[in-house]
Amino acid sequence: MKVHGKNFDCPVTATLELIGGRWKAPILYYLSKGKRRFGQINATIEGISRKVLTEQLKQLENDGLIIREYHKELPPRVDYSLTDFGRSLEVVFTSILEWADTNLVVDEK
Repeated sequence: MKVHGKNFDCPVTATLELIGGRWKAPILYYLSKGKRRFGQINATIEGISRKVLTEQLKQLENDGLIIREYHKELPPRVDYSLTDFGRSLEVVFTSILEWADTNLVVDEK
């Protein structure tokens, strides 16, 4: 299979090429809850810079996982949401959440 012009023998590696890295999965997970504005995403995902968020959103859009919807208003508004392709990852996030609930110990402070 081919992703970003690279050939992959392993479907897990190919999938991680699309959603891997520090920020893409949290962005996709947050957008799985519904349409969001740039500022909402930035405020929710702690530690991401505006520059990096912009880059990650562009990559996710180019990969067909999200839609960027520009509204010609004053002030301008941009909404982000998942495509059907991006929404197909919801089952993956559900499985990760179930695994985490079962296997990870959360430190109570």
